[in-house]
Amino acid sequence: MNIIWALIVFSLVVIIHEFGHFLLARRGGIKVLEFSLGMGPRLFSFPAMGTKFSLKLLPLGGSCLMEGEDGNSADPDAFSNKSVWTRMAVVVAGPFFNFILAFILSLFVIGFAGVDFPTVTSVTTGYPAAEAGIMSGDRITSFAGRKIFIGRDLSNYLSFHQITDKAIPVTYVRDGVKYETEILPKQIEIYQVGFSYMQTEQAAEIVSIAEGGALAETEAAVGDQIIEINGVDITTGTGLAAYLQEHPLDGSALEMTLKRGEETISITLNPKYIATSYNIGMGYNLARTRVGILQTVLYSLNETRYWITSTIESLKQIILGKVSADDIAGPVGIVQMIGQTYEQSRTEGLLMVLLNMANISILISANLGVMNLLPIPALDGGRLIFLIIEAIRGKQIDPDKEGMVHLIGFALLMVLMVFIFYHDIMRILGR
Repeated sequence: MNIIWALIVFSLVVIIHEFGHFLLARRGGIKVLEFSLGMGPRLFSFPAMGTKFSLKLLPLGGSCLMEGEDGNSADPDAFSNKSVWTRMAVVVAGPFFNFILAFILSLFVIGFAGVDFPTVTSVTTGYPAAEAGIMSGDRITSFAGRKIFIGRDLSNYLSFHQITDKAIPVTYVRDGVKYETEILPKQIEIYQVGFSYMQTEQAAEIVSIAEGGALAETEAAVGDQIIEINGVDITTGTGLAAYLQEHPLDGSALEMTLKRGEETISITLNPKYIATSYNIGMGYNLARTRVGILQTVLYSLNETRYWITSTIESLKQIILGKVSADDIAGPVGIVQMIGQTYEQSRTEGLLMVLLNMANISILISANLGVMNLLPIPALDGGRLIFLIIEAIRGKQIDPDKEGMVHLIGFALLMVLMVFIFYHDIMRILGR
């Protein structure tokens, strides 16, 4: 089933992308020679509407092959013989349709799961957020000059931007009244237990355990549910997040009770010192709340915006060298992620599986849309650059020369793809 779900997700995202090219090409009077899903040898094909529709062996990628796309053609219906504006529309349509798909899937996810409003869930006494006047229940609307619409906006900012000793301007709403304040981060020692979990209203289940971490030295296992820490009941992932926010780890031992099936396990662990860093002492919401129809539409647009901007921010981190190769997943890594997500959600029913698959599809679709708009030869963004130059100079660039540039770019992309495949496989094998 893992492979099947991966094929469904990849196929959906690619078909919609190529359909965008296909639809605008047909509307622009361009002859489409072949519309294919996959790469490599053709498994089967059939003709329809003057186009050959094909399924190819490798279930990665796809294409919308147009007459005169990468060279000169005498056919008046060739891509190269249409107006520059028609060709721009065809090129941009693929990524744009990916964004449309992300929006439609967001309607489904938010309609059923809701929105993660950026509400403060906990404030640590004596820490900067409390000293700035922020209270549990406040809704953050701006943080460090960035608009905050959902809890993940705040999470992303804190992930991509290191907190220093500089004051952070914050705007928040309490009982309908807007307030502005500044948080002055406090330097503290960071301790970690070494595990991950989901901040939801479901049980606080251990999703992963870091090798060499404090929890790895106990009998705890992935899938165990944390039900008590130092005598305090923990019923949900959100509750666990609130507890850890209200009781910052300081190296003191933790008495933890786990539930594994019908068995209850008691463990003691000593958090490990990681580093000295700056902290604001504030927890925020990542759990979702269901909303009405109008807000579902508005927040679905916002969900699409979130994934687009997150992709752009991630690209910036890669360019700046702040993201290592181990943090980048290729097709194999994504298939593994889809499989893990399916295994974790299938016990909660079909709806949860569909919601999680839709969430992954939103991420991949938005990612594909942004990546294809990069000004790289062979990608839609590279073609768009040539068309913009043509529009400015009022003269078409030699299609044969442009086609050669895209061919070289495609070859380099294939080399990069092989490297990513290799790195994915080595990472999965633990080498």
